[in-house]
Amino acid sequence: MIEEKYEQLQTILRDLDNVVVAFSGGVDSTFLLKVAVDTLGKEKVLAVTADSETYPSSELEEAKQLASAIGAKHIVIETSELAIPGYTENNKNRCYFCKNSLFEHVLPIMQKHQFENMVYGVIADDMSEYRPGMKAAKKHGVRGPLAEANLYKEEIRQLSKQFGLATWEKPSFACLSSRIAYGETITQAKLTKVDRSEAFLKTIGLKQVRVRTHGDIARIEVEQQDMHILLNHHTRITEQLQSYGYKFVTMDLIGYKSGSMNRVLT
Repeated sequence: MIEEKYEQLQTILRDLDNVVVAFSGGVDSTFLLKVAVDTLGKEKVLAVTADSETYPSSELEEAKQLASAIGAKHIVIETSELAIPGYTENNKNRCYFCKNSLFEHVLPIMQKHQFENMVYGVIADDMSEYRPGMKAAKKHGVRGPLAEANLYKEEIRQLSKQFGLATWEKPSFACLSSRIAYGETITQAKLTKVDRSEAFLKTIGLKQVRVRTHGDIARIEVEQQDMHILLNHHTRITEQLQSYGYKFVTMDLIGYKSGSMNRVLT
């Protein structure tokens, strides 16, 4: 089954012939970039990464290294989500504004380099979740080959491992704005606070971690098997995150779940 999905992915890419990949350096976009280069050849593939306030600071250099290792041409552009009208208000359509701006920035690059198609790393898992960014993709004609081939995250990890991609076991990540509760204004100070907090938590042995922000409260999500790490270092964690500006530091007993902020929308 997974081999058939992979072949379907290659067929989709061949039909497109040339692609600009919206490349974050995450598990999905890295796999998509790798397959695109292998299938179409590096002259018909261009990776574009948007560096902005909401992009975790540790990710940019890794994205550059991954694109280089794959052999893809790679362009980094500067964007600012905080400058997008409607974005900082942080309503349920926030991701639409973000993706719409991203695609609008990439379109001129696509035209300049004479590429006809843009693709991004939406996957089959996303089709059952609240993803307003898909509306922006549809608006701009941006394709999602991984989702079209019905590839799920675990299948992408398995194939990534087979291809020797370092991202096969990389924790999932999302823009820093996804850590801030809907309705709470997004500011640079809050994004920096989240970024510093998560970077610190990774230094004590945590890989998959989110610092969800509800006003002065930090709600830390980790995998259930890693909760003991939070408890073992609770004093140090509390002091460090309070030094970044949180007043209360908590652990979510449910554990890490992608898109957990969307619970309030249902």
